[in-house]
Amino acid sequence: MTKRAVVLSSGGIDSTTAMAMAKSKGNEIYSLSFRYGQRHSTEIECAKKVARALGVKAHRIIDIDLRQFAGSALTADISVPKHDRADQLATDEIPITYVPARNTIFLSYAMAWAEILKAPAIYIGVTAVDYSGYPDCRPEFIKAFQTMANLATKTGVTRETLLKIETPLIHLSKGQIIKTGHDLGVDYSLTISCYDPEQDRSCGQCDSCLHRIKGFKEAGIPDPTPYIPIKA
Repeated sequence: MTKRAVVLSSGGIDSTTAMAMAKSKGNEIYSLSFRYGQRHSTEIECAKKVARALGVKAHRIIDIDLRQFAGSALTADISVPKHDRADQLATDEIPITYVPARNTIFLSYAMAWAEILKAPAIYIGVTAVDYSGYPDCRPEFIKAFQTMANLATKTGVTRETLLKIETPLIHLSKGQIIKTGHDLGVDYSLTISCYDPEQDRSCGQCDSCLHRIKGFKEAGIPDPTPYIPIKA
């Protein structure tokens, strides 16, 4: 029987690399993305491009509205913090770009699809090295969700399919992630990381852009990202 895996895809570096890694292990890929009220739709367009490039079996885009709860610079009228360098990023606090319960919600949808597909794995591109400060990117959260998933599903209770939440990037830095994806043939020009892009160009100053820039430098690989010129 063909191995199946549901892969959460945001159109960014991490989820795209996780998808490439899942495919390299012989999985038939079912890609899952969300329009959740985020500031821009560019990441969805990138997720579509990634799905086509990696030859997924199916790509679902789910519409939910986390703007109803706000509380994040990605879903409310709150400015996205900007910096000049990666070493200016705070590492001891949860950033305002954290979206409450986002990964819990996303994984719940993925769990439902995996149950229908009888897929034993969900891949999510969280990492705890270049720590984003997001509580739902921690290994403790992933472990707890996996336990819950196998208690909450028919296939888990009957043990027909025990679900595993795969986090292949969890111990990799951004540079290591990019190097891994590059070795697997990932075209990172199809991806976007920016929290606040303009017309498909990345700002180059948000937390996510700075981690991306730093990662490409560490990997020694040219960054294909079109950035908005920074005004002097």
